Amino acid sequence: MTTAAVIQARMTSTRLPGKVLMPAAGRPMLAHQIARVRRAESVGAVCVATTTNAADDPVATLAESEGVAVFRGSEHDVLDRFVRAAESVGADVAIRLTGDCPLSDPTLIDAVVGAFWDSDPAADYATNSFPRTWPIGLDVEVASLVALRTANAEATDSYDREHVMPFLYRQPERFRIARHPSAEDLSGYRWTLDEHSDYALLVRILEALVPENPGFGWRDVIALLDAHPEWRTLNAGVGQKQRRYEDRISGGSA
Repeated sequence: MTTAAVIQARMTSTRLPGKVLMPAAGRPMLAHQIARVRRAESVGAVCVATTTNAADDPVATLAESEGVAVFRGSEHDVLDRFVRAAESVGADVAIRLTGDCPLSDPTLIDAVVGAFWDSDPAADYATNSFPRTWPIGLDVEVASLVALRTANAEATDSYDREHVMPFLYRQPERFRIARHPSAEDLSGYRWTLDEHSDYALLVRILEALVPENPGFGWRDVIALLDAHPEWRTLNAGVGQKQRRYEDRISGGSA
């Protein structure tokens, strides 16, 4: 069984174009993420899933220079692009990550993959994303290729096709779902890259931690922010897009 990490990345972000290749600690953000994802013991292959747009040629070039696979597909039908990217590296199980999360934690990736397999029988889908308990920017979603192919064949809602996994997690009566919540509420931390203020924070974190401890984990980031509480104010006002179907699986009201 091959478990592949598929990192969605493109240059044409609406809020911060080109964000995945913005530099920090001497390397592009996406390169930092690739290096961190590779440290996960559960990851047998890494594939960057970008688009066929010429604007995304630099994304493909960066991935190739980092020695990972590249798949190029539709910009708007992300579900199809994701499934075909996973298939291109022979995955039986796919880990969904987005290229704007350079602090992706390998031990947390392994934990969510573990939650996927620890179900009896194994889950169709596992996540640490909701209800939100982990920092924004450490999201991990894991799904079987069987379930993903079903979603790709049947999903017609544009939101399902753009965000890949909603077709699975909004049907808990049909798909086996596992979750990996944090033991404490860490949802107040924001470590993703959507705005210039996010970039300012991530640059400080990466430049502080990478030179001395390239294998740092989420606890190291929290310790650093505890030592520099003023850093957290840099992106405190940035809002997060809400999942349309989140309550369907988290137990809230629809």
